[in-house]
Amino acid sequence: FSFRFSRYISLHFHHYPANYAFFVSPINESCQLLIHPNPTLQNMANSNVAFFFFFALLIGHGIVELEASHHVYKHLLGLLSSAPANQPYRTGYHFQPPKNWINGVMIYKGVYHLFYQYNPKGAVWGNIVWAHSTSNDLVNWTPHEPAIFPSQPSDINGCWSGSATILPGGKPAILYTGIDPLNRQVQNLAIPKNLSDPYLREWVKSTKNPLMQPTAQNQINSSSFRDPTTAWLGPDNKWRVVIGSKVDQLGLAILYKSKDFVNWYQSKTPLHSANTGMWECPDFYPVPIHGQSGVDTSLNGPYVKHVLKVSLDNTRHDCYTIGSYDNVKDVYKPDEGSVEGDSGLRYDYGKYYASKTFFDDFKNRRILTGWINESSSVADDIKKGWSGVHAIPRKIWLARSGKQLVQWPVTEIEKLRTNHISLANKLLKGGSVIEISGVTAAQTMGFHHVPRIHSSSFSLEKAEVLEPSWTNPQLLCSRKGALVKGRLGPFGLLVLASEGLKERTAVFFRIFKGHNKYMVLMCGDQSRSSLNQDNDMTTYGAFLDVDIRHHKLSLRSLIDHSIVESFGGGGKVCITSRVYPTLAINKAARLYAFNYGSQSIKISKLNAWSMKTAKIN
Repeated sequence: FSFRFSRYISLHFHHYPANYAFFVSPINESCQLLIHPNPTLQNMANSNVAFFFFFALLIGHGIVELEASHHVYKHLLGLLSSAPANQPYRTGYHFQPPKNWINGVMIYKGVYHLFYQYNPKGAVWGNIVWAHSTSNDLVNWTPHEPAIFPSQPSDINGCWSGSATILPGGKPAILYTGIDPLNRQVQNLAIPKNLSDPYLREWVKSTKNPLMQPTAQNQINSSSFRDPTTAWLGPDNKWRVVIGSKVDQLGLAILYKSKDFVNWYQSKTPLHSANTGMWECPDFYPVPIHGQSGVDTSLNGPYVKHVLKVSLDNTRHDCYTIGSYDNVKDVYKPDEGSVEGDSGLRYDYGKYYASKTFFDDFKNRRILTGWINESSSVADDIKKGWSGVHAIPRKIWLARSGKQLVQWPVTEIEKLRTNHISLANKLLKGGSVIEISGVTAAQTMGFHHVPRIHSSSFSLEKAEVLEPSWTNPQLLCSRKGALVKGRLGPFGLLVLASEGLKERTAVFFRIFKGHNKYMVLMCGDQSRSSLNQDNDMTTYGAFLDVDIRHHKLSLRSLIDHSIVESFGGGGKVCITSRVYPTLAINKAARLYAFNYGSQSIKISKLNAWSMKTAKIN
């Protein structure tokens, strides 16, 4: 049984010199704005864009929480957060402003733009403006003055999530959700004031706002009508856009059409619906049936499948289905056997929400970006002086089986690598732990690859039997945590660990014998990640679809002080953790490989690097 690890720490959004790509994503309960046009569709100017946040706003003398359960801490809004000098949890290469609450990215004329919801007065949600930073490489950032703030009746009570599209002539257009004087969620349009300014420091809102709104005729829920997607062109040359909504617990992808991007009308039927609660931050895009390339959002035909992703407001999970899109009837149908909601497919089985994708036509790939929500308490957020982080961008494509998506960190993050170490053919006997030294364990990038698992290395027949009732992988990971000894597993990594292992976050596998096949369980165990019991230390888990007799079993983990992003089976399962250790911080953090199963495990190859710190002013 050969085991190849991957240890990675880094964040890097890709820079596309000759193209546009906008993405505005929230870093704390949010959505995301993305724009990236295909040069072959200059007139169509279609782009993959999305942009999202979480919603709740302060109205008059009280707090109005508009379905999205975004908590507004009224008694804390006036408090200025003073970031302490000692910051052991701040990430080294994920974007964060110097202090306070953030969430929120885009590229125009070779310059990346990060627009994000920012509270200049504190580390909790409130006093929100659209802050703005730019970058030439999506690693190092320069701040600018805030770009957008409430100024029209159609957004006077809040400028929320939206999406962007490149119109004919290369002109960006943003559709976003605003909160009007009646506290209704309505859809608005904004365009840059000066297209010759590569920094896009000023935006102008349409005088015709709102362009889409709830009425007595359309019977749309005015408190659940938000997050327009990237627009795409149909065969009739009309733009389409989807807006998240609900009726009772029926989640809706309401479809609108337009000839000119200004005058929109609602389609007679939604693109899709399901009984999974409110749909936030919807994303709808095609993926090729074969290969790992990406395609433009408007593409349809026999060589692509379509993906509909929704962020479930009830559970804070990003779930998706794969299916087909009838662009004449404007109806999406999941493939037979698809399961919608939390029991189905998810981008990430840990802390990951409000994600969006865009098509990178420069490198012919689709990129996924998302937001990692906090695990610390509000009191601790105020104490540390900030809240919110972006996940590392991921390339995303359809698996060979056609039944799920595969994700992998973009290769650009490797520019920050330094201090390389490598191990090969290291045997981990049952019950053993070895330290991986020579890198900065709190801020590292590494590859722990698990190439092929040769059945000759151990007897698969010795695997523990998977009981029929063990259908919930997260619950199974909780019951069988890293310290529960087994036969084939647990084995994997102990990251952000303290000396003596009083604190550690465990990412590991267990192998079970199921009905006519072997089942691989991947877990992210945060139960001992911190001695601070005020943190959320949930254990996450998912079953990994890989035939260990013929294919690789691999684990890659990216660690950045308080973030652990792990990719199992080449990216078929992703688990992101947000942890706040008290002992395993900075130079005191350790990294270990472990095997608490009774069978020996061989690490065939391990590569690890320390990561340089990105420049974020």
